[in-house]
Amino acid sequence: MDTDKPAQLLSLAREIARASPDFQAVRGPGAGDHATHTFMRQLRNRARDAFGTDYSEKKLCGETSLAVDFYFPEEATIVEVALGLPNPASEFEKDILKAMMAQDFGHQVRRLFFISRAGAAKKCSQPGRTGVKQWANSKHQLVIEVHELGGAPRRRIRRSRAAREQK
Repeated sequence: MDTDKPAQLLSLAREIARASPDFQAVRGPGAGDHATHTFMRQLRNRARDAFGTDYSEKKLCGETSLAVDFYFPEEATIVEVALGLPNPASEFEKDILKAMMAQDFGHQVRRLFFISRAGAAKKCSQPGRTGVKQWANSKHQLVIEVHELGGAPRRRIRRSRAAREQK
């Protein structure tokens, strides 16, 4: 039976997110980093239990310290858990670069599967990111998919220019 491990991983991630009622809360530096580390640790542990193999934190980019969140070689798929994709500045392009570098270092990578918060698909369908996805596909045969954990998009509090300048 063919299994789609990235889809199974997405299901595990959604279960973890649903179990945390304040998953979508904006926590800020420190508390937000801690929550993300906790989420990732739970996801890595559940994935290892479900698959019987540790597919996480694979260094596929030569001698660099760059690692992908998950790599499923039998499916030629990298999974990046990029919770910040809905934000204006994210690691979207860096994660695409890691996938292309992995190809250059001899790893089979045909798909980059993003897991993110609600709002990521909309943000990644904007012209700039769409252009990057199309370029990666045409030049590197890399198919990029964006999958959301579910829930409502986060609401960011926008401060006025005067409030920002006072800081």
